[in-house]
Amino acid sequence: MNESSIFTLERGNAPLLISIPHRGTQIPCALAAEMTPIAQRVEDCDWHLERLYAFARDLGASILTPAYSRYVIDLNRPPDDANLYPGRDTTGLCPLDTFDKAPLYKPGHEPSREQIDARRAMYWQPYHDALARELDALRQAHGRVLLWEAHSIRSVVPRFFDGRLPDFNFGTADGASAAPGLAEHLAGIVERDGRYSTVANGRFKGGYITRRYGRPGEGVHALQLELTQVSYMEETAPFAYDEARASQVQPLLHELVTAALAYVTKAVAGA
Repeated sequence: MNESSIFTLERGNAPLLISIPHRGTQIPCALAAEMTPIAQRVEDCDWHLERLYAFARDLGASILTPAYSRYVIDLNRPPDDANLYPGRDTTGLCPLDTFDKAPLYKPGHEPSREQIDARRAMYWQPYHDALARELDALRQAHGRVLLWEAHSIRSVVPRFFDGRLPDFNFGTADGASAAPGLAEHLAGIVERDGRYSTVANGRFKGGYITRRYGRPGEGVHALQLELTQVSYMEETAPFAYDEARASQVQPLLHELVTAALAYVTKAVAGA
């Protein structure tokens, strides 16, 4: 298996890398045979984000997208499968169930430690190697780089949070992964827009990628946006893209990405 079948990296010329680690939908045939029918629907996908963020190409962004589903292995989890939110229920490196706690595997077919290690080497590591290389190349070329972690989720998932999730959830690991105040600055833009709810470093503070690669002192600023899917698509099968909703949210996303890039550029200049 070569890297081109594991992920797609579109290289740009701006100090901006958009990573979409939960966009993949593929499941290898041998693995699919061990999984339940619901697993093969890959419902917990960050649907259509490559389409929603299409404007980023005009900004000169590099865009990294995987081919395989988070049900195969979750690219936004630590390699040791440590819980990023201690005390809270989360799905793991190789999830055993869906967000609604439906089993992903037929009884007795759950992955062994050896199988998890093999998946980590085959799928997880190449994505992270590509991510690290692109961040380093952009930082060297520009002196700083913004890693924008693009995510989306259903607006109501009782397993992970009570009630309805705010529409725009900005996470910078409580300020550790990016220039101070970046998440709050972006949340302020959404608040002034007035059409969507927002929070900075609330329920979603940034996953493994944000926390691992965000090194603002070295010019690498990482931010995660967890966007409610109801903002741009239908949240139930067949998970259709909603042109009307998306056309409303895209200009705001464009403004946010542009503002974030300007913010980290200013932070580097003032360092």
